[in-house]
Amino acid sequence: FIANQRKLESINDNEVGFYVGLKNLTVVDSGLRFVSHQAFVKNINLQYINLSRNKLSSLSKKSFHHLGLSDLILVDNPFKCSCEIMWIKKFQETKFYTETQDLYCIDDNNKRTSLMDMKIPNCDLPSANLSNYNITVVEGRSITLYCDTTGGPPPNVSWVLTNLVSNHESDTSKNPASLTIKNVSSMDSGLWISCVAENIVGEDQASAELTVFFAPNITFIESPTPDHHWCIPFTVKGNPKPTLQWFYEGAILNESEYICTKIHVINQSEYHGCLQLDNPTHLNNGAYTLLAKNEYGEDEKRVDAHFMSVPGDGSGPIVDPDVYEYETTPNDLGDTTNNSNQITSTDVSNKDNEDSITVYVVVGIAALVCTGLVIMLIILKFGRHSKFGMKGPSSVISNDDDSASPLHHISNGSNTPSSSEGGPDAVIIGMTKIPVIENPQYFGITNNQLKTDT
Repeated sequence: FIANQRKLESINDNEVGFYVGLKNLTVVDSGLRFVSHQAFVKNINLQYINLSRNKLSSLSKKSFHHLGLSDLILVDNPFKCSCEIMWIKKFQETKFYTETQDLYCIDDNNKRTSLMDMKIPNCDLPSANLSNYNITVVEGRSITLYCDTTGGPPPNVSWVLTNLVSNHESDTSKNPASLTIKNVSSMDSGLWISCVAENIVGEDQASAELTVFFAPNITFIESPTPDHHWCIPFTVKGNPKPTLQWFYEGAILNESEYICTKIHVINQSEYHGCLQLDNPTHLNNGAYTLLAKNEYGEDEKRVDAHFMSVPGDGSGPIVDPDVYEYETTPNDLGDTTNNSNQITSTDVSNKDNEDSITVYVVVGIAALVCTGLVIMLIILKFGRHSKFGMKGPSSVISNDDDSASPLHHISNGSNTPSSSEGGPDAVIIGMTKIPVIENPQYFGITNNQLKTDT
């Protein structure tokens, strides 16, 4: 946004070219008098330009013709009524409502006139017309086009021949202008040829497509490759579209659901495709020939295809074993023998069974060993804290009813203390070991004697 810059008088070549992404440009209330034809050549994204309230007396369309402007605001500029600003009137008629901008110009009598009412003699938009809009030619021949133009002032004429390969020459000094294309190449088929007429009011353009007829040419063919289906790829050029015929070992190949031609990509007069084969076998090995033909000639190319080896000949494996599966009966399997090592298919089956049994045995042994280790760990962890695992002479194992008594009798068993510790028998009272001598008559006392004593 630029405003109130009285010393800004011009926008010259590429002064705003650094701002390639610029979409909106506003220069108002300044001293702008001139805009160069190349001012916005690099600003192709410009959509909105506001040059209101400046000192513009004329403005060339060439500064803006390559831009797709949606708004061009030019109010309050001292335009002079001339053919050079007629394009602004035409632009306003096509882009805006008449009430959106009140544009005026000053005529030769210094009278202020509305731009919509401006009339300038011999000031019209140009027009261009081609002598032939259906440009067809056979390859190798020549053709001449003419472009008739009108407009005032008389427009300049030019030919737009983007990527034209063939030799050509043009004459734009006369009306109609002419273009001669010599020895037309098939590579130019599908190109557009344009005649452009331009004057200070505006420009017009007439275009037509060049169609070149030529004989077929098989530019590419290759050995088959496995994909979802087997494919013999090829590329054919020709116009009109050539008919394709395949031959197998010199005989016509009758296409079917399982062997057929598929065209995948069409680019102008170029066709990319393949001969598609569904599950071919060794019976399909051999030489394949493609013949392409149209009214201007023909071309053929040959390729050798090898899909798989003959089963049982030992010459090699199937090219793509994942694609094909073959079924055999038990009898066939038993009789099949590999003579190179004398191992039958039955032996191979028995070997597989033995391997399976060995695996099961190893797994079972490993499971038993792991179970035993787990049991041992449990015993070692919890057994040492049990009362049955206590060691030493003070340990007592007793399930009698008097186990709660403070006197614990120790018999002459394996746990009997030595004589040095108190004799043949001892009683533990608390944590003290006291020697005890048995009364041999104790167990001989009868119940009656006990009652008498009491």
